[in-house]
Amino acid sequence: MQRWNDSSPIYQQLADRLAVQLLDGSPPEGEALPSVRVLASQYLINPLTVSRALQALVDNGLVEPRRGLGMYVQPGARSRLLKSEREQFLQQEWPALRAKLRRLGLSAKDLNWEEQQ
Repeated sequence: MQRWNDSSPIYQQLADRLAVQLLDGSPPEGEALPSVRVLASQYLINPLTVSRALQALVDNGLVEPRRGLGMYVQPGARSRLLKSEREQFLQQEWPALRAKLRRLGLSAKDLNWEEQQ
């Protein structure tokens, strides 16, 4: 299991991890997320921290609370996340990565885009 770091609050780190899972399609749109208690025991953190992370996902329109049933993935959540992540990558991460590749003298032909087993 990944550890928590000091770069941002734990609830935000958990919200980010859950968002990555949503981006990967787990759970699928329309399905329930694990309960606060399950997530708290899985990540070994306080249930209030989990609730705060889930509220961040609600605030971003990715999940919705259903009274007495839990949190459910909103329709279109994956596509909104994908769009947001792509924009962030292209605006923030790609320029730095491109500069590093140039410094190292690497070009597209030097890179292997396929996963290595």
